[in-house]
Amino acid sequence: MDAPLADDASLMLAWVGGDAAAFKALYARHKGPLYRFLLKTVKDRALADELFQETWARVIAARDRYRAEAKFSTWLLQIAHNLAIDAFRKQKPQAGGDEADAVFAAQPAPEREQPEQALSEFELRRRMQQAIDGLPDDQRETFVLRMEYELSLEEIAAITGVGRETAKSRLRYAMARIKQWFAD
Repeated sequence: MDAPLADDASLMLAWVGGDAAAFKALYARHKGPLYRFLLKTVKDRALADELFQETWARVIAARDRYRAEAKFSTWLLQIAHNLAIDAFRKQKPQAGGDEADAVFAAQPAPEREQPEQALSEFELRRRMQQAIDGLPDDQRETFVLRMEYELSLEEIAAITGVGRETAKSRLRYAMARIKQWFAD
């Protein structure tokens, strides 16, 4: 099996059958988007790290029960979402806008040829992160799932455990708030 080119369901089923390379391919494909989802959802790097590890631990523990009925990414994000909800119930989120500023400050220096453009792009990314951070939790999560993973409303509804119309409404309100943020 050519693991990097296989679809997620095939990789997962191959891994269930004992192919360790299939798991490595799944992990490599989903680790970045999963971590970004968790970090944007909980807004706390230490908690995101913990939830990231726990999500993969749950995937490993549940591998024999996996059924290719839903997309692997939907199943993975649903696990992460449930863990984030549990974490929110246990403690209040503690991170603020400073976390995004720290992440952007750690970015490599922009090219010297076009400092105005680099500054403008940096400012745009910073403002976008502030706008996302300012969203209510349910709207932020819906927005991130749509923009980061390009999921459909049905998939977002399945992950978050709400109806399609609720997911649609949350996304619409999130988009309106972000547009308003940039208009101000």
